[in-house]
Amino acid sequence: MTLREFLATMRHRWMTIAAATLVVLAATAAATLSIPPTYTASSRMFFSAEAPANDETGESGGVYVLTPTDLTTYIEVLGSPQVVAAIRDSIGLDPGVGFTVRAATAGTSSILDITATAGSAETAAAVANEAGPQLAAVALEFSPLLANNGQTVSATFISEASPPGRPSSPDVGRNLALGLLFGLVIGVGLAYVRHSLDTRVRDESDIADLSDRPVLAALPFDKGSLERPLVMESAPYSPHAEEFRRLRANLLFVDVATASHSVVVTSALPSEGKTTTAVNLAIAMADAGSRVLLVDADLRNPSVAKTMGLDGEQGLTTVLIGRATFVEVAQKWKDTSLWVLPAGQVPPNPSELLGSTAMERTFAELTEHFDYVLVDSPPVIPVIDALILNKLTGATLLVVSVDRIRKRFLAHALKALQTAGAHVSGFALNMVPVSGPNSYYGYGYGYHPYGSSPDGAAEVPPRKRRDVVREPQPVPEPTATEGQLDGTPQWVELPTRSRR
Repeated sequence: MTLREFLATMRHRWMTIAAATLVVLAATAAATLSIPPTYTASSRMFFSAEAPANDETGESGGVYVLTPTDLTTYIEVLGSPQVVAAIRDSIGLDPGVGFTVRAATAGTSSILDITATAGSAETAAAVANEAGPQLAAVALEFSPLLANNGQTVSATFISEASPPGRPSSPDVGRNLALGLLFGLVIGVGLAYVRHSLDTRVRDESDIADLSDRPVLAALPFDKGSLERPLVMESAPYSPHAEEFRRLRANLLFVDVATASHSVVVTSALPSEGKTTTAVNLAIAMADAGSRVLLVDADLRNPSVAKTMGLDGEQGLTTVLIGRATFVEVAQKWKDTSLWVLPAGQVPPNPSELLGSTAMERTFAELTEHFDYVLVDSPPVIPVIDALILNKLTGATLLVVSVDRIRKRFLAHALKALQTAGAHVSGFALNMVPVSGPNSYYGYGYGYHPYGSSPDGAAEVPPRKRRDVVREPQPVPEPTATEGQLDGTPQWVELPTRSRR
């Protein structure tokens, strides 16, 4: 993982890092507050031995420096019950009040640095100041040589202890700083683990790990798409609609490379938005002036007619069983160059119908009369219909829902397509977040002419057909076909594909 990928992962998992940091910081604060505060005070004392005066001569005995051995002995006995009890009695402490006292020599001199710790600042200072005199009082018991010579030990203050203004423990600032540091470390670790164990497709890099085919569009997540799936009609100037135009343009570039004018629109699993993508892509292509046919080949769960508000009783299955021609059942979409061939009745043998000779003959006829044929297919993993349809079209657009499909399912679908020799033209990322690190739509740019609102309000004027400028061509004679679906002859003008 590169540094850039690492930083991107941390940005994507910032909530995990923040949550872990806050939990550790809160636990550290709670533990710190639960620890009783302790105070530390220190004093410095000079110890010396004084010999008794000579009675015969009247001369004083003099003052002698204690040996390092004697000082070491005093340090060892400072915490003994005898000295501790003497200190407690001297300052009048209750038996339940605890404290600790220790000492250390200052180099090779006869100076001891005494440090006392207690639950209150006053107690700590009193113990530090009283420890020296009490230690001197019992010193002769542990210095036989001094006792035999009749010498006495005295302690002189060099500096007295004073009550500290703040507790020495716990150190709140240090503990919180360490808690923050450990929280960040744990958060980053959890974020990396979650990223390593994440099996969902999140962005283009996940697609690139599985396939070398390009991502042709990133369709944003729209909460209102369930109520208004036809974004190209309801919000033609929204970023969502613009992304369908981008998909159209990129698919045309891929079409130049593959020389295919028909595309299967499918997905690895159900509920990834393939039908909505196919419908809006077909409208976008028709807006560009092309003659487009949208075929609902999902004979197991047809939904194109319902999505577009058309009659779906007659359709592809009607044509395949020979009860009508596609001209009789194809429906023109409003005042556009888009025609729709619904699925018709759900047959008991969808795969057999799609792989039949009648389907090959029908599809060849369709491609002769339209510039582009889009086929809405069932998902790849549950059934093999998409693989069969790819044999007819030669190109496949795979719709991938972000944050929903797992990588192993997408890999399984790609392997199935590769095994069948299907050509994947590219991917359309669907339901891409509109905010966050994986968003493509955080720049606040929008196009709303005629005072329209961003979500495609009613005041947007009716969309006009934008015909592509073509070289003058002879107008073909209208072709008519007689049908007998309900006993009444029906005559429908058949569109003729423009030659390129």
